Amino acid sequence: MADGGRGRPAARHRRRGQGELELLVLTSLREAGDAVSAAWVKDRLGGDLAYTTVITILTRLLAKGAVTRERVGRSFVWTPASDEAGLAAHKMRKVLDGEQDREAVLASFVTTLSAEDERVLRDLLRDAETGRED
Repeated sequence: MADGGRGRPAARHRRRGQGELELLVLTSLREAGDAVSAAWVKDRLGGDLAYTTVITILTRLLAKGAVTRERVGRSFVWTPASDEAGLAAHKMRKVLDGEQDREAVLASFVTTLSAEDERVLRDLLRDAETGRED
């Protein structure tokens, strides 16, 4: 057994973080194109992920609003709740909702935007305001 010179067995696989696994699961769901089972996701991801790990990740994503599920028989099928842009917007909103000084957070965010991103944001805000007046 290799120990890397430190007196302990060498790790067989790199441990992935929760965020990385969530991203892999979401990516596989988007690529599926239809509702799929947790077993399908596990098979798609390959490797040595346990079925229970996949279920845990899917359940966390469900709690975050990133996926939906529907009962089919005795189990569930899973689909992404939105596209990548929608998921990123959800994350941004969640961060903003967790802050006490929303104005300061928004001001800090806006000051870091490129000129092009600022133009896009202004256009989007104008379009949203116009849509409310109709």
